[in-house]
Amino acid sequence: MKKLLACLIALLALASGAHASEGGPAWDQFPAEKLNEMAALQNGAKLFVNYCLNCHSASYMRYNRLRDIGLTEDQIKGNLMFATDKVGDVMKVAMDPKLAKDWFGAVPPDLTLVARSRAAQGKGTGADYLYTYLRSYYRDDTKATGWNNMVFPSVGMPHVLWQLQGERRPVFQSHEAHGHETPVFTGQWEQVKPGALSQAAYDNEVADLVAFLQWMGEPGQSARIRLGAWVLIFLGLFIVVTWRLNAAYWKDVN
Repeated sequence: MKKLLACLIALLALASGAHASEGGPAWDQFPAEKLNEMAALQNGAKLFVNYCLNCHSASYMRYNRLRDIGLTEDQIKGNLMFATDKVGDVMKVAMDPKLAKDWFGAVPPDLTLVARSRAAQGKGTGADYLYTYLRSYYRDDTKATGWNNMVFPSVGMPHVLWQLQGERRPVFQSHEAHGHETPVFTGQWEQVKPGALSQAAYDNEVADLVAFLQWMGEPGQSARIRLGAWVLIFLGLFIVVTWRLNAAYWKDVN
């Protein structure tokens, strides 16, 4: 019952985020080929553990399931487990929920199904949203965290990857509507302070992280797709064999 309640709370939080992003900038396309790259998924798991699992849990994913992306149990224990010493445990955060609510105004939602639960809203997939969201932060001193986001205005989560990306500001263009000048986001960004990575390298890291989030929501997705392809091939061959058997059976019948 507690897990069901936690899941409902997370979905409500994500729904509010979807509402907040309506009318925002178009979503960039997530490079879907990352889902089939073991190295990308492994790097995404490392990024998730180091940057996301401090506040967000993934309470429906067990550490030992990471063997499905090519990691050994020793690698999982030695590099990815900081809040527990049992490889069969779920990926829970060590932070006290009460403290999280005091610091952020709400308990950070569980991220196990974040990619699947994000509604497309006619702009793209959940992976497209996350890929754009994590690349749309900018400094805003009027906010408590010092950060804002073009996709999710007034977001409560700070930019946890800012040391990698650096600081940027969105470029606006004045647009007249109903006799009033309104700033409109051009889709361009201006680098204010450099980060540890170039923009291309940062985008690649974000793509790896989003690939892991997408995989975590449905770990068996790739296997299911491969199995489905083989099933369709088998059915196609079976139809041909059945057709020929039928023709052979009825050929001497007047």
